[in-house]
Amino acid sequence: MALPLFLPCAAGVEAFLADEAARILPKARMHPVRGGVALEGGPDEVMALNLECRLPQRVLIEVAEGTYRSEDELYALGRSVDWTQWITPQHTLRVDTTAQRSPLKSLNFAALRIKDAVCDAMREATGERPSVDTQRPDLQLVLHLGPERASLYVDSSGEPLFKRGWREDKGDAPLKETLAAAMLAAAGWRGTPDSGGALHDPCCGSGTIAIEAAQIACGIAPGLKRRFAFERLLPFATPAMRAQWQRLKSHAQSRIRPSAVPIVASDVSFRMVDFARRNAERAGVDRYISFHGGDALERPAPELPSGLHGTLMLNPPYGERIEVGGKAARPSAQDRDVPDDFFARLATHWKRAYTLHPAGWTAYVLSPDMKLPSAMRLKESRRVPMWNGPIECRLFRFDLVSGTMR
Repeated sequence: MALPLFLPCAAGVEAFLADEAARILPKARMHPVRGGVALEGGPDEVMALNLECRLPQRVLIEVAEGTYRSEDELYALGRSVDWTQWITPQHTLRVDTTAQRSPLKSLNFAALRIKDAVCDAMREATGERPSVDTQRPDLQLVLHLGPERASLYVDSSGEPLFKRGWREDKGDAPLKETLAAAMLAAAGWRGTPDSGGALHDPCCGSGTIAIEAAQIACGIAPGLKRRFAFERLLPFATPAMRAQWQRLKSHAQSRIRPSAVPIVASDVSFRMVDFARRNAERAGVDRYISFHGGDALERPAPELPSGLHGTLMLNPPYGERIEVGGKAARPSAQDRDVPDDFFARLATHWKRAYTLHPAGWTAYVLSPDMKLPSAMRLKESRRVPMWNGPIECRLFRFDLVSGTMR
């Protein structure tokens, strides 16, 4: 039976997520809403979305929804679900709560009432009640409270989907894999000569953008190297569903192919380059990424075939995340002139090194500075709103054309 599903994502990513989900489930009807995408699906669709989606934070299954004015009405909402279809008394659970203009005073008490509803229902049905596990529960519930209506979801993902299972080495302020995938989606980069061409990240850090790009180019499903919460829930534990899950993973494995485009990652920190290389090995794409050390202000543009377009994709250092390194390293955190100088010099380097390529380069820069194009003395051809955690950013596009960069 199909149930309402919700794929939450970062603000600004909804349209890209709807496109991605439609490619994975071409027969499903997608409804982009603020903060995510709504659709309907059963266990097959839940498994496919967890395995294949790069952009959402989780795959949530809505099991109850209704009006509320008090915690007692939330308890009744929780009792409306047949929890014996999801877990046994030997399973564990946890309830997380989010709210938007909720009239309730305590979100913790709201979560407690949902937990009581589940446990009371299970005790009445089986004579036993499940336990709470705040670290690694079998049943992870999400209660969302609006001004008048509440929605209760089963989280089928468990750990957030940005945890792909390959990043163990990371530096300061690492970029989430879901945001790297969103940057690539916004650029229309799909890992072929006709959709973005080659890719170069000159500020690669622990390699997130380059590794996401390489997995896209190789057709590697993002969920192949991790486990999911749904694997421990009853609707997915039948022999037929376990066999279907194995078929989905085997099909995903069979689609893996060599990258058809060059992918280059470099960083001023050789330590971070080593981290990126080790992460790429765990992700299964190290052979398709060329890693280099070197300052982004000095490193020459990668050599490409004359007819192959190139894409620069970078999440450079900025004050709220991490200090600028290399030749643009600031002498102190109070010296706010250096980041602007870094970007001006970066644009000058691009003009010198990247505009000579016959097929051209396109640069995408993620930054919270809305005046970044002025600082770089460039005219952007596009700006896409994106959030890097709590930081509101824009993904700026600059077309690097021979003879001019405007």
